[in-house]
Amino acid sequence: MPTYAVARLRDVTIGPDIVAYLERIDATLEPFGGRFVVHGGPYEVLEGEFSGDLVIIAFPDRARARAWYESAAYREIKQLRTENSTSDVIFIDTVPDDHRATDVLG
Repeated sequence: MPTYAVARLRDVTIGPDIVAYLERIDATLEPFGGRFVVHGGPYEVLEGEFSGDLVIIAFPDRARARAWYESAAYREIKQLRTENSTSDVIFIDTVPDDHRATDVLG
């Protein structure tokens, strides 16, 4: 089942560390089949409040998502992000193509 790594970044300090993080992250994703699905950009708030930038990275499965996050290559650059932003990060699995809203009731 595909898994998404979802991050909401706030209070990002754009400077040399964030630039270095952005320059290096793609190479950390490649061995694990990760690819950006959403990477910031303009959004429209329809309900509630939302602030920050949304980043979604797709992986073939949870095991590869976790392997990427725990990899030496990503650990080497992670602090460039964490020391220059406030972040919420989660993994969430996708649902099958035939999923229906009521499936969560079972």
